[in-house]
Amino acid sequence: METLITILSGVLVTVATYLILSKNLLRVILGSAILSHAVHLLLMVMGGLKKGTVPLLGEKPNTYTDAIPQALILTAIVISFAVTAVFLVMAYRSYQETDVGHEVLLRGTKDE
Repeated sequence: METLITILSGVLVTVATYLILSKNLLRVILGSAILSHAVHLLLMVMGGLKKGTVPLLGEKPNTYTDAIPQALILTAIVISFAVTAVFLVMAYRSYQETDVGHEVLLRGTKDE
């Protein structure tokens, strides 16, 4: 199962790279969101599946589960959501000002 999720993460990275290299602003934003999801999956796989109990005081089980990968993924989800929201607001504002959603046309003319 971990191999399948690793392959899925790799596919998501390739799709995100393709979208980021396009010239449409919405595709670039979508590519960055997909890339962040690929990183979330990769962090989850790297954390691994550990079976055990929660670390409680007074108990002495043999194995504990590690909460660090879940905390990292939760933090990364919040940050990627905020970055995607900022990108969308910036793209919407630039579209309002210029009526253009294409990166090459946003550069202006050759004379400038």
